[in-house]
Amino acid sequence: MKVLIIGSGGREHAIAHKLSMSHKSPEIFAAPGNAGLSKLATCVPIAVDDIDGLLAFALKTQIDLTLVGPELPLVLGVVDRFEAAGLRIFGPNAKAAQFEGSKAFTKDFLNRYHIPTAKSATYTSINEALEGLKAFDYPLVIKADGLAAGKGVIIAETETEAIKTLHDLMEAHVFGAAGSKVVLEAFLKGIEASVLCFVDGVTILPMSPAQDYKKAYDGDLGLNTGGMGTYSPSRVIDEVLMDKIQETILNPFIVGIQKEAIDFKGILFVGLMIDGEDVNVIEYNVRLGDPETEVTLIRMENDLLDVIDAVFNQTLDSVKLTWSRSHAVCVIMASGGYPESYEKGKTIHGLDQLSGDGWVYHCGTRLKESDVVTDGGRVLGVTATGEDLASARAAAYHMVSQITFEGAMFRTDIAKMDV
Repeated sequence: MKVLIIGSGGREHAIAHKLSMSHKSPEIFAAPGNAGLSKLATCVPIAVDDIDGLLAFALKTQIDLTLVGPELPLVLGVVDRFEAAGLRIFGPNAKAAQFEGSKAFTKDFLNRYHIPTAKSATYTSINEALEGLKAFDYPLVIKADGLAAGKGVIIAETETEAIKTLHDLMEAHVFGAAGSKVVLEAFLKGIEASVLCFVDGVTILPMSPAQDYKKAYDGDLGLNTGGMGTYSPSRVIDEVLMDKIQETILNPFIVGIQKEAIDFKGILFVGLMIDGEDVNVIEYNVRLGDPETEVTLIRMENDLLDVIDAVFNQTLDSVKLTWSRSHAVCVIMASGGYPESYEKGKTIHGLDQLSGDGWVYHCGTRLKESDVVTDGGRVLGVTATGEDLASARAAAYHMVSQITFEGAMFRTDIAKMDV
């Protein structure tokens, strides 16, 4: 069986690692892949947004199954193109991918089906958006409607900041066309948590919840990032709260997509804000999260390919996900300056001499002759498991202490505090 993974990050490395444990023993390809993925897969230099190139490769190589890691190719319609060519591909089609491709689309859907979420308003005119500021208190969340590489959500603490942000998005176009439409959203207090779900169009099956740390620095300070670390299972979501999430958030999602004839098959990532017993949706993504995937798949005892088959066959209702009793912690090692400007090409030392039980998932690396060098903002997802959260955390940081590269930065409080 030949499997193609589209993507080049830690999420894709974790997917390949999980696939390598499958009883189906797949031959794995990755496009474009990275230095770590190259040890598990044959990497091919095709960009994730080169839909023509990906399709041509899949047809020529006779790929049996394609797994889509990042959101961009999903929004661009890679699933539609592959399916039209008779190829099996795991992920939502372009219509369903709007749940991540348009924040306004998601907010409208949430409101239509009475799924709890923050008060919001959507604008395509800067003058109307500036006027709309009067209806909100501060801090205020301002979102670029389209994809902005995880950077399109700004929390404005004051009216002055909000006005500047609107001008940046809608006039200076700092995120390109993604900011032509903006969503103003009331700020929610609480703790963020992530629930990843398999969806087959009629059933939604949640995975074990994870906690992600978005801010760049210890104490949850600094700018938002793509995620500086995570752990699983969540200490915030217990069985009672999970039942509430299923009833008030997940089940209405299925009702909504069926009413609106949205053929959603793949992964739904539900970003939640939890404040006591109050749970609100803050975002939907249409793919596995990064770095949540690094701590989720390693704890899942099911064969990933069997679960994917159930999605294609619409038999998820007969699947019972089982989870290791162990805890998992992932610490992101990033390039100095991330999430703003940073340099690439720094040689990474220590990867071949690591002691300790765990896995280093490559998020942004490449091979330069015989060296592994940095090639992104988030560079490595250092992941370990343990019988409890404290031992998993200690194991992950023990591995982090053995890896060095110029300018390396990481938070020291992952899995130590809930944020």
